[in-house]
Amino acid sequence: MFRRTFWFTTGVAAGVWATTKVNRKLKQLTPESLARTAGNKAIEAGHRIKDRAVGFALDVRDNMAVRETELGDALGINENPELPAPRRFAAIENRNNPKYVEGSAYQTYPYNRNEDH
Repeated sequence: MFRRTFWFTTGVAAGVWATTKVNRKLKQLTPESLARTAGNKAIEAGHRIKDRAVGFALDVRDNMAVRETELGDALGINENPELPAPRRFAAIENRNNPKYVEGSAYQTYPYNRNEDH
């Protein structure tokens, strides 16, 4: 009697396990589940492609900066030559003004609002 109960219980357990396994597989093969799985895989692939593209773009930018520096050094562009001092000229020269000084770098013209009235 004990043997029959053991094998009966074992058979029931195997049947429940097999039924659960088959039902799970059938749910995975429904059109909605297949569409969801395909969508998730497409999103993951898109993220991988985006990450690779961003990494590639950053590598290109870094190497471009290095190459630009190398070319600048080879051509002497990166050197800082001393530039002449900037020249400043008055926009309007008024030689009749007593405050005008010939050849001065900064011309000063007093602004008096009452002069125009």
